[in-house]
Amino acid sequence: MSGYMSSKKTMEINPENAIMEELRKRAEADKNDKSVKDLVLLLFETALLTSGFSLDDPNTFGNRIHRMLKLGLSIDEEAPADIDADMPPLEEADAEGSKMEEVD
Repeated sequence: MSGYMSSKKTMEINPENAIMEELRKRAEADKNDKSVKDLVLLLFETALLTSGFSLDDPNTFGNRIHRMLKLGLSIDEEAPADIDADMPPLEEADAEGSKMEEVD
């Protein structure tokens, strides 16, 4: 019965779209290019989300987006991120407690 309840997913692709043409060129140039695979999967998963479907593993989708952002921003994946370098030191909390209002 569950087979009847699930919707079949069909993705229509316009081969003349500039994105599809560029992905095809990059895939033909290097069949093992991980960024092309990530872009194709992002395209598919984004289509799923915009069509109202849910993702089987949203964490993988998020990780893929972060990899693509790093690639687009030319951030080296292997470089250690010194996140706290530009952060000011934390201010010490008052002995009397927090300045925020307590809510019941």
